[in-house]
Amino acid sequence: MSFSAWRGANVDYASWRAYARVGLHHKQAELKALESSSHMMRHFLPAIPTGLLHVREYAIETLSPTLAGDPSRDVARAVQARMDRQAILDDRSRSFWFLMTEQAVRWQRASTGAMAAQCTHMAEVNGKPNVEIGIVPQGVRAPGTPMNIFVVYDERLVTVELFSGEVVLRDPRDIDQHLNLFNLFWSNALTGDDASAFLDEVANGFMRQRN
Repeated sequence: MSFSAWRGANVDYASWRAYARVGLHHKQAELKALESSSHMMRHFLPAIPTGLLHVREYAIETLSPTLAGDPSRDVARAVQARMDRQAILDDRSRSFWFLMTEQAVRWQRASTGAMAAQCTHMAEVNGKPNVEIGIVPQGVRAPGTPMNIFVVYDERLVTVELFSGEVVLRDPRDIDQHLNLFNLFWSNALTGDDASAFLDEVANGFMRQRN
């Protein structure tokens, strides 16, 4: 299927190579605009926390190995743009739902100190009145296979992350499918105080490793 045909089918695709060529800070600007035009955002995160939840150390360490070109310049700009985006979490007219697997929380993508800070930060963010964090523990019998990162913006579009790039879906049937998947996994997640306690426990575990 040609790209133009995909557009006609309410599907867009952009490769990570294209973003790398212009600088990942441009991608952060796109995300900021998309978040500013949305009121409810549901993030499904089977592999890694999203940038809206990152502490600076974690963002630096996870972005650094993957950027082409001049890492010192590009990483700094991308990280700062990611940090700037996080101000939207304080806008109570918007609601954010972050659903992670236990693997996404525990997978050590950074140093133990950065991992501990990241988990502690997520527990704190979970206390915001417009933020809900859910964690699907490994001991729960999974109702499905968590194949891809995706984000549902209101009920108007879905972004799906692949190894090679990002797909944007606008067909109402695709949006409904991803909302149903989100709700299915959310029904098996730790939420509220239980999610915060889990994150604090994982943070303490990383701190013990550090010592």
